[in-house]
Amino acid sequence: MGFFTSVLGIIGFAIGIPIGLIIGFFALVYSQPKHEEYPPARPLVETSISVLLDLLPDIPLWIKNPDYERVDWFNRFLAYMWPYLDKAICGIIQSCARPIFADYIGTFCIESIEFEKLSLGPLPPTVHGVKFYETNEKELLFEPSIKWAGNPNIVLVIKMLSLRIKVQLVDLQIFAIMRVALKPLLPTFPCFGTVVVSLMEKPHVDFGLKVLGGDLMSIPGLYRYVQETIKRQVSSMYHWPQVLEIPILDASTVSVKKPVGLLHVNIIRAQNLLKKDFLGTSDPYVKLSLTGEKLPAKKTTIKKRNLNPEWNEHFKLIVKDPITQVLQLEVFDWDKVSGHDRLGMQMIPLQKINPGEKKAFNLDLIKNSNIVMDSRDKKQRGKLELDLRYVPFREESLKSRNENQDEYQRKESTGEKSSEDDEFLSHAGLLTVAIQSAKDVEGKKKHTNPYTLVLFRGEKKRTKMLKKTRDPRWNEEFQFTLEEPPLKESIRVEVMSKGTGFHFRSKEQLGHVDINLGDVVDNGRINQKYHLINSRNGVIHIEIRWTTS
Repeated sequence: MGFFTSVLGIIGFAIGIPIGLIIGFFALVYSQPKHEEYPPARPLVETSISVLLDLLPDIPLWIKNPDYERVDWFNRFLAYMWPYLDKAICGIIQSCARPIFADYIGTFCIESIEFEKLSLGPLPPTVHGVKFYETNEKELLFEPSIKWAGNPNIVLVIKMLSLRIKVQLVDLQIFAIMRVALKPLLPTFPCFGTVVVSLMEKPHVDFGLKVLGGDLMSIPGLYRYVQETIKRQVSSMYHWPQVLEIPILDASTVSVKKPVGLLHVNIIRAQNLLKKDFLGTSDPYVKLSLTGEKLPAKKTTIKKRNLNPEWNEHFKLIVKDPITQVLQLEVFDWDKVSGHDRLGMQMIPLQKINPGEKKAFNLDLIKNSNIVMDSRDKKQRGKLELDLRYVPFREESLKSRNENQDEYQRKESTGEKSSEDDEFLSHAGLLTVAIQSAKDVEGKKKHTNPYTLVLFRGEKKRTKMLKKTRDPRWNEEFQFTLEEPPLKESIRVEVMSKGTGFHFRSKEQLGHVDINLGDVVDNGRINQKYHLINSRNGVIHIEIRWTTS
């Protein structure tokens, strides 16, 4: 009798445990929580400290942090637009999900995957505050705090072995603080090229997932594991400094051609030029420029009464596109009274010149660039002899002063000798001065029509004048080609004002600043705001870059 009792006890234990686990699982999954009534509302002054601490995470950031601003108008706009945004976003989700679902069809006995229902629900996200940043770059930077406690209706049907498995996403909540940058700012609508998004902290993501009617997130331990996995994966992709870049404008529209190198031109001599003067001679000079540039052309000196002049003059031209740009050479006969007569011309595509290689040319001058018309002109117009060398800028800025000293010491110790041309080209570079804007510039006179003068090595360059403003924005660049780094030099920027009417002393200086260029050479670039000297509150924003060949 005792034997049969023991056997029955073991059988009951073996059967009872699985049955009990199954019943407990379904009771846990399908059990519904009891909804209790909310306590009556009371003023905050009557609320205890512990309750206030619990409410603190739900208080909008514009209340807790004065740097954040309210955007109620945007939330109202979002609420009106949400039904249309819901359909548009769902359409994007479906189009993006189709190729992903197609990759899984045929694997794991999956026959099809499709959305049965897809809606983000009637509740739109809410922006609880926005913080704006002022930077020296051409960008708009802000941080919105977004909270979305939505009730989406998303049902995914997976057909597997002739069985339909429904997966439903419910009670979605997303809290995140992100940084959004619109850059670069452009004069082409919508006035920015790219949207750059990154998360400033790990997002809070909470949701329910029902499979065959049961909430999987109710299983102990699974909820925390899924939530931490989502936070970790999202943070690894988009947590600052990782970013998500969304292009808005085409790359060709966004890209602005910047200098990529220097073209060193040495005009040596010309031979057998045409006779244009009454005495059977000419007064030649050479005019040279690059196509696609608005800068004034370079000119050699004038050789009086000479049909075989020798110049041996060196010029530096700024190159922005060595593939498409062409060097245009024109030889003119100088005339004091009438217009200058063109003796001949020639053109050299830069793509014929290998970077860093010095190449000599002995060109036959032609009448014009029209090949058909020039082939009919059999007149000999002479020759022009010159040599060219295109030296691209380094990808990084000029080596720092210490690196230059190390290189010099290395050459001295090893006894290396460099040619005069190589030594010259190794120090040549381009100094770019960008006058961005100014604030609170005002003078003693009533007029405030500010413009800026850039003074460097005897050269004076000027921005356009803006009328009747104390906060001008110029956004103009000036370039100086230099034979060596300006390590111990400074550049002066003066803000001036000019009256538009009749004045005996119409000009007035509103302030100035002297900038040491040694820091620019060491760092390659500075982008700062400077307080104007002899100005009460004036500030000017200047960017200076030094690039070397």
